Amino acid sequence: MLVCRYWRDVAIDTPELWADICVSPHDSLEKAHRKLARSKSVPLDITINFTPRVDNSSGAMESIIHAMDLIRPALWRARSFRLSVPNKPQAHAALLRCKEEAPYLESLCIRVFHSMQEDHYSSPCLPLFKGHTPRLRSCSFTSFNFNWDRRVVSNLRVLQLGGYWNGSSPSVDTLLDILRGCPGLEELALRNMSDVDPETCVSLEHEFISTKVVKLPRLTKASFYYAGIMRTRMLLSQISFPALESLDFCYLDNLTPVLEHLRQQSLTSLPLKYLRIESSFLNEPKFIILLQRLTSLVTLELVDVEDITCFLLKNLSSPPVAHPWVCPKLDRLNLDGCTALEWDALRGLVESRLSGRPPQHSSASTAAASRSSFVSTASASAHIHALSLSRSATPTMQPRRLSSIDVTRCHQISKEMVQWLKMYVRDVRCEPAKGIWGESILP
Repeated sequence: MLVCRYWRDVAIDTPELWADICVSPHDSLEKAHRKLARSKSVPLDITINFTPRVDNSSGAMESIIHAMDLIRPALWRARSFRLSVPNKPQAHAALLRCKEEAPYLESLCIRVFHSMQEDHYSSPCLPLFKGHTPRLRSCSFTSFNFNWDRRVVSNLRVLQLGGYWNGSSPSVDTLLDILRGCPGLEELALRNMSDVDPETCVSLEHEFISTKVVKLPRLTKASFYYAGIMRTRMLLSQISFPALESLDFCYLDNLTPVLEHLRQQSLTSLPLKYLRIESSFLNEPKFIILLQRLTSLVTLELVDVEDITCFLLKNLSSPPVAHPWVCPKLDRLNLDGCTALEWDALRGLVESRLSGRPPQHSSASTAAASRSSFVSTASASAHIHALSLSRSATPTMQPRRLSSIDVTRCHQISKEMVQWLKMYVRDVRCEPAKGIWGESILP
């Protein structure tokens, strides 16, 4: 607009350039008013963002109300609407002004930062947009009480729920009822929820025997971050997800019962490519059984998992006799914070996947020699195994060479070990060693 008046006229007469409306402590109402006028009648992307840092400042509530009063006449053409406020009274005041229909709304995000305060504002401001959101496909709610109304979250493709504690956390029946109304769901994320009562889950298990499994044929991504192990286990036992490709488990205590549900799903179809387990423990033999079924797995992330020992790495590097390789397409391995793994097992895993053959040591002396000169062992082993490929015909798929390994916070991995890994793995992530003055001495 500063080039000349002709370019300025072109910019002002192009309403799509002004469709992004934002009101925050850094974006004034005057700027939002100017954009609303220049956007004419095109669909809008509206964001109202007030972080907790401005919660105690004078006029925060007044600013939010003025912003909503300014935007309210244009809500009918909102394509996306994002509301982030510090507390429930401010969210309540803002959502009271969402009474017009939103025929173009595709994405709705409501976030309340202080989720455990002002419980007397727990009554929902329903129905939002008069219940008329025919194009709504993505919902992300954090500590927003919508009374678990299916009209708000029906026919979605993306559903993200988080920040529900104690009595406000959803039950298993409630979530299953919501999922039944979203047969085309593609992404599901549950984060920071108080777990359900174990006694209630025991009674529900008998009821679930006669109920139909919820089918989600398009679900490709699921995440359970501190969502309660009982809730997660019951949900996965009642959901069919034959297209799932990405799965996250974080802070869920004992994952062993969940592994069994995943194994049962893999008997039909489970094309999982990405699996992340963080700060949870599991039964290692049962985890190996599951990994044997995940032939499409490309990325395996095990963060702060103390149960990961040399047993898992040995199964990844040397499959049992007459069995195929475990996770033959594995390309990226993350062992961040796994302090129980052994260097010999990790080195054997890298060597075995250089040429597609498990490492073989004829005697204890050979093993001791390999530990003392492991740099040359990998190249020699790879060369010998490559020559033997033509001598033995194997119908199984050969494993892929690892391209990325993360050993951050694995203090048993020395600087020399990291240097060896960098010779055979393209991307090695670790904590940089410090010199005498504290500077990094690793590239």
